[in-house]
Amino acid sequence: MGRVLTADTNAGKIGLMIAAILLFAAVVGIILFIATLFRGRLADRFTAYIYLAPTLIMLAVGLVYPGVRTIYQSFFNAAGDAFIGLGNYETIFTDSEQLTVLRNTVIWVVLTPFVATAIGMLYAILVDKTKFESFAKALVFLPMAISFVGASIIWSFVYAYRPDQANVKQIGLLNQVVVWLGGTPQQWLLTDWLNTFLLIVVLIWIQAGFAMTVLSAAIKAIPEDIIEAARLDGVGPWGMFRFVTLPAIRPAVVVVLTTIAIGTLKVFDIVRTMTGGQFNTSVIANEFYSQSFRSDNQGLGAALAVLLFILVIPIVVYNIRQLKQSEAL
Repeated sequence: MGRVLTADTNAGKIGLMIAAILLFAAVVGIILFIATLFRGRLADRFTAYIYLAPTLIMLAVGLVYPGVRTIYQSFFNAAGDAFIGLGNYETIFTDSEQLTVLRNTVIWVVLTPFVATAIGMLYAILVDKTKFESFAKALVFLPMAISFVGASIIWSFVYAYRPDQANVKQIGLLNQVVVWLGGTPQQWLLTDWLNTFLLIVVLIWIQAGFAMTVLSAAIKAIPEDIIEAARLDGVGPWGMFRFVTLPAIRPAVVVVLTTIAIGTLKVFDIVRTMTGGQFNTSVIANEFYSQSFRSDNQGLGAALAVLLFILVIPIVVYNIRQLKQSEAL
């Protein structure tokens, strides 16, 4: 009996890859052929539509249809076979567990962007034009090269706990410091409220490098004549930051804040890796995963996804408006 080429075999995978490449080449070839058939001003516009067609089709299939399908599914029960209207949304805003999820998400979104941006800005100002600037920036930017899962594993060791017994050494950095100071080691990630803040520290640690990089570039773009004029007028360090640096880098600050805020709303890896959403640490993105794929509650999972999408929209719109205003100026 001959072997059947399927996606489960190496030969099948190679065959599917070759077929996909050939299909892509064929589609591009057809588009180019159609585009060469038209000439003139009106034809140029039609040609542009021809080139945009594959992208629009992929957006419709990969983004618009799933979005509409998710909204539709959010009005049905867990099994997806009975219409319950706004029942899932009512659950999100009335159930105690879901209210805890919303509370945690608000804490994440309020703290992470502002703290990460503040740390990045302060660091960028302090190391600006110093002898060790490149090395100092590399140290802070390094966490950006680590995946969220990798960073979560690193910080899991930082918060690790061992029983407070004789001949038992702490492997967690935080608990070891506590022991050195004469305290008792704690199970940090099991402590309600505190564990959420400890998880937030991980994302701040990662995003501070991004904030520092963007804001440092904005600071270096400030014209030297403005800085010299302010110094000649006797402006001190605080006045220089408040009246010169901050207004000049305001568009960059807005971009950093909104970008980190969007990433914070979608945070999943850190919570899933470090606590799995247990001990009252779950957020919307993690709860969406848990309800959809672990609890098999398709309706509530879809409603959480829709809520996440609704929360992201105002931030994206504000970001776009600020970028347009900065470009106009």
